[in-house]
Amino acid sequence: MQKARHFNYNHLLYFWITAREGSIAKASEVLNVTPQTISGQLKLLEDAIGAPLLQRDGRRQVLTDHGKLAFQYADDMFNLGAELSQRLQTSTGLSALALNVGVVNSIPKLIAYRILEPALDEYDNLRLTCTEGELEQLLARLSVHQLDLVISDNPIPSGLSLRAFSHKLGESSVSFFGSAPLSRAVKKDFPASLNETPVLLPTHASALRYKLDSWFRRAEIQPIVVAEFQDSALLKSFGQTGRGLFPAPTAIAREVEQMYGVKLAGRISEVTETYYAITQQRRIDHEAVSVVTERARTELLSD
Repeated sequence: MQKARHFNYNHLLYFWITAREGSIAKASEVLNVTPQTISGQLKLLEDAIGAPLLQRDGRRQVLTDHGKLAFQYADDMFNLGAELSQRLQTSTGLSALALNVGVVNSIPKLIAYRILEPALDEYDNLRLTCTEGELEQLLARLSVHQLDLVISDNPIPSGLSLRAFSHKLGESSVSFFGSAPLSRAVKKDFPASLNETPVLLPTHASALRYKLDSWFRRAEIQPIVVAEFQDSALLKSFGQTGRGLFPAPTAIAREVEQMYGVKLAGRISEVTETYYAITQQRRIDHEAVSVVTERARTELLSD
């Protein structure tokens, strides 16, 4: 690779976004410029470096060997730049410490709050923004630095072309809750009493549903599935009306009982939910994210 005479960081930014998005068209939407502008900037960067960085593979732009090397350096540079800006602003008191978090729909709201609460306690100037969505949607936003952290009940899916890291926060066994009459009716012979009992479950897209279905088969229990929900809070709202028993993490049993006016019917120790913090860096540099992960691992998610 010949030495670049005039290295333009704006050109490098256009290359970095294009490589992350996989196409010039998608990059133009992120950067709010025309595809022609991006193409021109990429050509100037390649001319300055003296080697092609991207090549077309169908509709996608894929990295050449030179492009892979340039992308690694660009990724580190822009990550460090964002961190420097945040640190300088925080240390001089010019702005609040921003923490932008994506929460997967299937995560119970009380779990999300318990995970994030230490950061709110630690920093008086914290400005927390939470966004809910599907895991892949949130990971896409993480990849372009719109999010600092994604809280998920699944690690990063295998085969997903994304430079990010899953940090295990902790896990909790699962319990079933319901209205007082329904919980009393099943409590004595739980969990065998779940057989032919009405239940409310998360949809098949959630990690918990897969684990519960597997456990039901092993235990030879066939509950009556009354309804399925993508949103965990909506599931609990239906559950408090007595429509059926519903699962929730044992770690927040007391909060679930108090908030929804329900009773604990029984605990299933064989079924656990695991929670992850997903970040772009293996080493967590964001101050608030570090507080969140450290506290969750030591105390927040214990049953």
